[in-house]
Amino acid sequence: MTTARLQLTGITKRYPGVVANNGVSLTVAPGEVHAVLGENGAGKSTLMKIIYGSVKPDEGAVMFNGRPVHVRNPQEARALGISMVFQHFSLFDTLTVAENVWLGLDKSLSLPEVSASITAKAAEYGLDIDPARPVHTLSVGEMQRVEIIRALLTNPQLLILDEPTSVLTPQAVEKLFVVLKKLASEGCSILYISHKLHEIRELCNACTVLRGGQVTGVCDPRQESNASLSRLMIGAEPPALNVRALNAGADVLQVAGLTLASDDPFGTHLADIALTVRSGEVVGIAGVSGNGQSEMLYCLSGETTRAPVGSIRVGGVDASRFGPGKRRALGLHFVPEERLGRGAVPTLSLAHNLLLSRRDARGPGGWLKLGALKAQAADIIARYNVKANGPDAAAKSLSGGNLQKFIVGREIEAKPKLLIVSQPTWGVDVGAAAQIRGEILALRDAGCAVLVVSEELDELFEISDRLHVIAKGRLSPSLDRADATIERIGEWMSGLWEAPAPNNNKKETAHAAA
Repeated sequence: MTTARLQLTGITKRYPGVVANNGVSLTVAPGEVHAVLGENGAGKSTLMKIIYGSVKPDEGAVMFNGRPVHVRNPQEARALGISMVFQHFSLFDTLTVAENVWLGLDKSLSLPEVSASITAKAAEYGLDIDPARPVHTLSVGEMQRVEIIRALLTNPQLLILDEPTSVLTPQAVEKLFVVLKKLASEGCSILYISHKLHEIRELCNACTVLRGGQVTGVCDPRQESNASLSRLMIGAEPPALNVRALNAGADVLQVAGLTLASDDPFGTHLADIALTVRSGEVVGIAGVSGNGQSEMLYCLSGETTRAPVGSIRVGGVDASRFGPGKRRALGLHFVPEERLGRGAVPTLSLAHNLLLSRRDARGPGGWLKLGALKAQAADIIARYNVKANGPDAAAKSLSGGNLQKFIVGREIEAKPKLLIVSQPTWGVDVGAAAQIRGEILALRDAGCAVLVVSEELDELFEISDRLHVIAKGRLSPSLDRADATIERIGEWMSGLWEAPAPNNNKKETAHAAA
């Protein structure tokens, strides 16, 4: 029999208040693409970090290529032939792409050689990136590309991918799958974590299911359906969305003539952005990462106050030069794509993180209402099924998906008049994704105006009433969901909208003119 590439036996890891892994055993063969499936907080990421040496297990054994190993740190893991792409990126913001990649490679290579290797690998695998760009200028999707290229340049025997496609377009996912299948055919083993069940069924030939830190099943995902995989993972199929007919009201967000040069030399300039979001509707914006989404969202949220006067109106009020606080006073709430650092302060508790968007958290004299904050945090934890050690748990202690649920819940429970959400279900399991999408639709049905920026086309098709596409800093005409197709949106992602969309552009133009 072929010696296993990786064999885990009885892996256990405990944290205060939670057992992340409880006696987990797992075997991966050479050239096997092995999925690890489970709900948010099931212990998947902890298990991967143990394999990669960034977390030490309390109990259990690890064998690699038939030999027992004790991987003490990621450097030792890479020396063995193990590479990992994390869900939360491990990049230094102030360094360039090439410098970040160089840190994880053989130091016998010069920086120019590393830059050339990045360019060649990026071209080979369709992961376009400039080695000279500072990481802080990259979008989340571009950071993902850097992580993948860095891992591929180590020529790994075992490649661990934690939600690698969460911020990639369908076209980029297809290219990545070609790469991964080629790697597997050459003998590289791949451990693949994803909540996208159709991806697992297409790519993987083995699957281990975790629930509550324990192995609850092993299967061949190619022989399963999305429904059966959902039942293995969460014990049930995700609820169907209740979508009602559009009943839009007055304009809540009006953007017209939003032209702005990026203050970042590697950023994307915005060119005459125009859109309208009305009460009781969800407007979706699709696009390949790095085409101006971040710059547009900075303008809309108030993080950038350089927008032309009159270009952004919220509830009829010119908010172009307002900061985030004044925009919240107008009823605008915002979920950024970056959870830690922008969506939440990592070291603060969940209760204290409510202060980021709660205007009613202070009592007479400016004293904080700590009891009320904890009660509100506990309600969000319960309603959105957030797996956390209570309201006092630090934001950084949550898994990525659970932190996302909490942040989305925090903004929805603030009862906004206008909610702007970037990547609402990035990295959350199928059950939680269905819940978040359902809450967005419920908010819309209650009369809120919702703008969703997402690289998940299936998600946008599922919840949007109208769609735009952003490409190279320009925004396409509005398109009714009924008229949208994957092929058409894919063409528009390259900026190929030559004529206004039928019936809808007149309506959009009228709103913009108003």
